[in-house]
Amino acid sequence: MHICIIVVLFLLRFWLPDYHQTNLARIMVLATYAIGFNILFGYTGLMSLGHAMFFAAGMYGTGLSIYYLEFGAISGFFIGVVAASVWAAVFASFALRTSGVSFLIVTMMFGQAAYLIILYFNEITLGDQGFTLSNTIKSIDIGNAKFALADKDTKFIVAWIIFSVCFVISLILVNSRFGRSMIAVRENEERTKLLGYNTYLTKLIALTISGAIAGAAGATYALLFSYVGASFAAILHSISPLLWTLLGGAGTILGPLLGTGIMFYLIDISSGFTSSYLLVVGAVLLVLVLYFPKGIMGTVRDKWLRGLP
Repeated sequence: MHICIIVVLFLLRFWLPDYHQTNLARIMVLATYAIGFNILFGYTGLMSLGHAMFFAAGMYGTGLSIYYLEFGAISGFFIGVVAASVWAAVFASFALRTSGVSFLIVTMMFGQAAYLIILYFNEITLGDQGFTLSNTIKSIDIGNAKFALADKDTKFIVAWIIFSVCFVISLILVNSRFGRSMIAVRENEERTKLLGYNTYLTKLIALTISGAIAGAAGATYALLFSYVGASFAAILHSISPLLWTLLGGAGTILGPLLGTGIMFYLIDISSGFTSSYLLVVGAVLLVLVLYFPKGIMGTVRDKWLRGLP
């Protein structure tokens, strides 16, 4: 079923008009971000309000290496992922000394600190204004082949590849022995400790993987949409994956994609009719929460598909 979703997403490239094809590319990048968040929140039970710092670490790692050091797209992407992974591991070593509400507050504080650091080093990061990569990098070079990043088909394929890889990683991870230990930590950490599991190590690895995937999304966003800015490190960008995951279904593989797609088009359509589109979005979300208390896929799993990961 999950592989079919990946195939369907690829085939949509041939059926969708240009506008919706570009939208779907953006949705897949943001859904990748939500997949990273879901590993931490949905499967490990750790609520974060600072996940935008990992997205921004990937974005700035890629953007700065290309803008100032003239790296290529592929090498810049990997620098972004490594930057996010290292930062996630370092952050985890401090933050995981806390739990519950304290962990939530620490993530928010670190996230806000990362945002302020970007603003403080304005001469390098260009702060809120940000910078574009469109004039710095024009193509992805693989051997003798060149793929223009401005081309809509290239955007779609790159977004699809990154999403598919992270989607499959998430699926394999959840169904592995380590994935079951993550779920055990979510359900009852004390009992998991009594069973002999190192819950601290489980949470550290989960947070590092979560940050790496969020960083991959940030790096991909910088490459495909040619913009790097401090707004992507703000707390509002940390709340977004939480909403997407809750809407689609926390602790489900398909939830992040579904929630991101619904929220994206809900805002896109409603903003075309009224400047008060957030009221419309809020009303629709309220109805969805009433009828799908565990998110769409979470409720579907509870009522009809018990074995859905």
